[in-house]
Amino acid sequence: MIRYALVCDSGHNFESWFQDSAAYDKQAKRSLVNCPHCGSAKVEKAIMAPRLSSSERREVETEAPPVPVAATEEKTPVAMVSPQEHEFRKKLKELRDHLTKNSDHVGPKFPEEARKMHYGESEHRSIYGEASPDDAKALAEEGIEFHPLPILPDERN
Repeated sequence: MIRYALVCDSGHNFESWFQDSAAYDKQAKRSLVNCPHCGSAKVEKAIMAPRLSSSERREVETEAPPVPVAATEEKTPVAMVSPQEHEFRKKLKELRDHLTKNSDHVGPKFPEEARKMHYGESEHRSIYGEASPDDAKALAEEGIEFHPLPILPDERN
């Protein structure tokens, strides 16, 4: 395994591990290495000091040993996405933004408001809010059409 210091075209610095230098080259060529800050696929290796090892143990360490990630933070699911998947994620975000911008937020009253519109008790309009799984099942059984909003991970991922 090899760790590279990387930098994107926006100047964000980050690190990533690769099986070997060929693995980095292959992934970078296919635009699979993305900046975790802005998502840019225009990433290059940054200048980094070589890490040399010797057979003798040094008396004084000049650099603190790396702390395992598990010891400092909880593990979270991660993924590398292709340019097509990145574009799909962008479209999902645009859809969610459009729906929430052009609809009324009714919060936990979503099932009640959806029923009123479905049965003609109130004027039909675009709404969004929250519904429990049981409420969603009951709405579907009544023939009330609705769609879940796309859930997006943190935008920095």
